[in-house]
Amino acid sequence: MTLSRNWIWMGITLGIFILSILHVLLGEIFVSSSDFYTFLFDFDPDKIEHVILKEFRIPRLFMCFIAGSSLSLAGLMMQTLFQNPLAGPYVLGINSGSSLLVALSVLSGWTFVRNDFGLIFSALIGAGIFAVLILFLANFLRNSLSLLLVGIMIGSFTGALVSILQSVSEANSLKLFTLWSMGSLQNVQFGQLGVIFLFYLLALLVTMYYSKSLNALILGEKEASLLGINVRKSRIGIICATVLFTGLVTAFCGPIAFIGLAVPNLIRILFKTQNHRILIPACLLGGVVFLLICDICVELLSFITPLPINAITSIIGAPMVIYFIIKRLA
Repeated sequence: MTLSRNWIWMGITLGIFILSILHVLLGEIFVSSSDFYTFLFDFDPDKIEHVILKEFRIPRLFMCFIAGSSLSLAGLMMQTLFQNPLAGPYVLGINSGSSLLVALSVLSGWTFVRNDFGLIFSALIGAGIFAVLILFLANFLRNSLSLLLVGIMIGSFTGALVSILQSVSEANSLKLFTLWSMGSLQNVQFGQLGVIFLFYLLALLVTMYYSKSLNALILGEKEASLLGINVRKSRIGIICATVLFTGLVTAFCGPIAFIGLAVPNLIRILFKTQNHRILIPACLLGGVVFLLICDICVELLSFITPLPINAITSIIGAPMVIYFIIKRLA
């Protein structure tokens, strides 16, 4: 490992530490460092700062870690699997699948989706159906550009279906879905963190298990097969991990764009490697940094007007993606 790479690891780690502190302390109600210290070691349920930390700030910080790393790793695996740096769960329509199933559940008024497992189940089923669809279509398309176009069309198609559902839904259900679709990290409650972490840990373990397969797939499926990799099994495992990551985040935070597209490309540029034993932890941490920055912007701008996290990730992520496209085509 080169000295420059060591400095990058140190910078990312230090960045997460500083940004995490700012994320916990900043907001409409400022929480001092002493309040945070007493919260950790002497929690007082009658103190407003302690209640804010427990009910809002800590779950929100937790979701920054989960959502940022999940979407970044999902994007990394999609880009490797389809051998295209512009692939990702949002672009390929996997997020749209989650959104469609959640919309169908929420706007139809099904009582099943009114609990944590119901919401996760709907988002996972939606992500799984569309991930399998994309994987199936990839066998008939000649190049990855065609696959991206198909993914965009699928996103447009599901968006139209969601619009139809919204037009015929009741006011309360429509309000609930609209707020969810704007994207937010503050809807998670402290008691939900255990369920969220369980699904996240499962997806992370699957991702780490297939790191060797991901390295081989960079060379192509035929070459990976010659190296002794079970390509079919690996594709299924990678898709399952992507579905878990994407469905989990979409269920609790709504659709969040550009993290899965921008962060893996930035990490490859910084580390100058295709080794997934390095890219996986780097993308995990890089996604956390990216989303922490975006959510801190949301918190600071909340003094002026409430903003959805999706708007900030798009504002920051879109120029990065444009840069990657120009650099790739130049």
